[in-house]
Amino acid sequence: QVQLVESGGGLVQAGGSLRLSCAASGSIFTINSMSWYRQAPGNQRELVATITSNGRTNYADSGKGRFTISRDNAKRTVALQMNSLKPEDTAEYYCAGDMTTTWGARREYWGQGTQVTVSS
Repeated sequence: QVQLVESGGGLVQAGGSLRLSCAASGSIFTINSMSWYRQAPGNQRELVATITSNGRTNYADSGKGRFTISRDNAKRTVALQMNSLKPEDTAEYYCAGDMTTTWGARREYWGQGTQVTVSS
């Protein structure tokens, strides 16, 4: 079994900052890329940022210059630092990990989500 647990969501005023964290645990052999997605009510889930195993990052245009994704391979964690938050950043944020398990299966695993609400 593999689990991803997010934390760090909450309510913040526009212009403020939040740091989301995600910890992976379980029968993990390797963690390939890790990503953050978000889904606002009535919208499709969208990619926010991705970081590869060697630290290469990719951001959606909506977060470029404001969001920073990072990972700690030893701790099996990924974080999303969000600055200059806007009301349109309000969404449920999900951590996802492309992982290979100890029994050799490779697939994407998802966390349960953490709510981010930005008030104007």
